[in-house]
Amino acid sequence: MHGKSIELFLVNGSADSIVTAELSNWNGKAIKIPRIEVSDCKRDDIQEPGVYFLFCKDEENDEDSVYIGEAENVKERLLQHLREAATEKEKYYWNTAVIFTGRDLNKALIRYLENRLVEIAKNSRRYEVLTKNTYKNTVLKESQIAEMEEFLDNIKVLVNAMGYKVLEPLRNDSSQQHDRNENLLYLKTGTADAVGEITSEGFVVLKGSKINEKTFGKSLSKGMKAIREKHIASGLVNEEHITTEDILFSSSSAAADFVTGYSVSGPAVWKNIKGKSLREIESE
Repeated sequence: MHGKSIELFLVNGSADSIVTAELSNWNGKAIKIPRIEVSDCKRDDIQEPGVYFLFCKDEENDEDSVYIGEAENVKERLLQHLREAATEKEKYYWNTAVIFTGRDLNKALIRYLENRLVEIAKNSRRYEVLTKNTYKNTVLKESQIAEMEEFLDNIKVLVNAMGYKVLEPLRNDSSQQHDRNENLLYLKTGTADAVGEITSEGFVVLKGSKINEKTFGKSLSKGMKAIREKHIASGLVNEEHITTEDILFSSSSAAADFVTGYSVSGPAVWKNIKGKSLREIESE
């Protein structure tokens, strides 16, 4: 993996306003723009062909969602979103748009990008993807596909640099290649039999982990009890109490509480394949 140089520009001198981002030796550009600035924005680069993300937040359940789209004139499409919201035709509310444009992009290319971005975002499972339909049968030359896949790689870098991990998997590719990775941690107690891993964002309970069927009300926090119930209702935990996807937690203790159904010290109970606790590993 090589380093990348990113040029960020605060158009109005504030990170809360329009921000552009560019990579060295790339003809694409990212533009982050608040919803309230779209109508009055006169920039030419948001009136070009491109793809865009509309980032939403559900305040009731604190869940992130995103709409991913494409347009030959991105600003006109964003204005259409605003008009549809005003008439309540559009049910979700977004605060920020992140737009990607590039020299030589055309309708076929942006349709390909949109379809791939929706696919990647759904597979990452970090955001609820609100996009319902994409053009899945766009015909491109082999060379065009290669160019667009490189374009996608740069979108991943820039959207992440702007603070949105919508395209990032919970675990990197190298850690997924071997199940008995020395970095994996295990928790077995009661009916629970879980596998986890520390990441740069916190602690991930891996797909296929079994959690305790019961919870212990006096010990388990209301917040964690609600998280357990939500994941069971959504299918992230099935009827056998086995996780159907990787699940990210802020800490090893939060992950341990989720698995055991009661409050416990994560560094004490998560252990590696040799039986050494996370606390012992971190103290080395």
